[in-house]
Amino acid sequence: MTVDNHPQSQASPQPSHTSAPVAVDEVVRTMGQVREAIERVIEGKSEQIDLALIVLLAEGHLLVEDVPGVGKTMLARALGRAIDCSVRRLQFTPDLLPSDITGVSVYNQVSHEFEFKPGGIFANIVVGDEINRASPKTQSALLEAMAERQVSSDGITHELERPFMVIATQNPIEMEGTYPLPEAQRDRFMARIEMGYPTRRAELDMLEHHGGVSPLEGLRPVVSRDQIVRMIQLVREVYVADAVKDFIVDVVAGTRKSEDLRLGASPRSSLALLRAARARAAMKGRDYAIPEDVQSLAVQVLSHRVLPSTASQLGGRSVRDILSEIVASVEIPDHR
Repeated sequence: MTVDNHPQSQASPQPSHTSAPVAVDEVVRTMGQVREAIERVIEGKSEQIDLALIVLLAEGHLLVEDVPGVGKTMLARALGRAIDCSVRRLQFTPDLLPSDITGVSVYNQVSHEFEFKPGGIFANIVVGDEINRASPKTQSALLEAMAERQVSSDGITHELERPFMVIATQNPIEMEGTYPLPEAQRDRFMARIEMGYPTRRAELDMLEHHGGVSPLEGLRPVVSRDQIVRMIQLVREVYVADAVKDFIVDVVAGTRKSEDLRLGASPRSSLALLRAARARAAMKGRDYAIPEDVQSLAVQVLSHRVLPSTASQLGGRSVRDILSEIVASVEIPDHR
């Protein structure tokens, strides 16, 4: 996630709107506590941590992709530990069944009735480790839960408790034993990030502080589940001007028109950008979103939803570069 380094950011006036001001100071303070707790475990990854918090506040799901050993699972588990809520980890393997995720109805010989036994998806934060090592059928078991926050079994709908967030990690698809995520599955994730290798200083600090004991052992919850639910509600009230919404639509439409992409972003990505922009604005201490919120999040929100054209692949152009050019080509509106 990039920071406010656009020239327009310095001169963006506060928009005039009549809605009641949102208590963004409370959001900044509460999420600052969560960030500080996670940074004691994950060093040198402030941008990745901020994006994870934005996705949490926007009621989205996060896909963390990178090579093994760079802290993907550690980030997910640290976020779960920093919040006083239920956390469950699902290790995706080729023999994992859909019922292991969603649950299964079991016949009770005493009551002579079928009872639903919840699966691993029933938690506030679900850590799906190495999601692309499971079969596409098992991966698809997450679709309903991620999109509608519910699980249907034997004609009965089971609601999932809020907050609900799936943080899935995956290895690059070129690695042995992986299955590519279906397009419908990727589209359910609000954002995708890469952890990257740590800096030399961060790696030395890791050896110094975490060489003998797991850093998660000393991590305690700093906020409650009810506090996070309140933060999510406050983020929903962040004002987004019509001009900013137009900007979002123009950016997403640009991915569908680009000759460098053979699959553009879906309408769901427009909603994801809107919600993420609200969350980022609140974390920055504003009760209104600005175009720079959209600019800074567009690549992370859209990169896993689009596919490059054959010519772009042969030319060695990355999806990130293509999306950055599309975002830069869209005129920034007067959002007042």
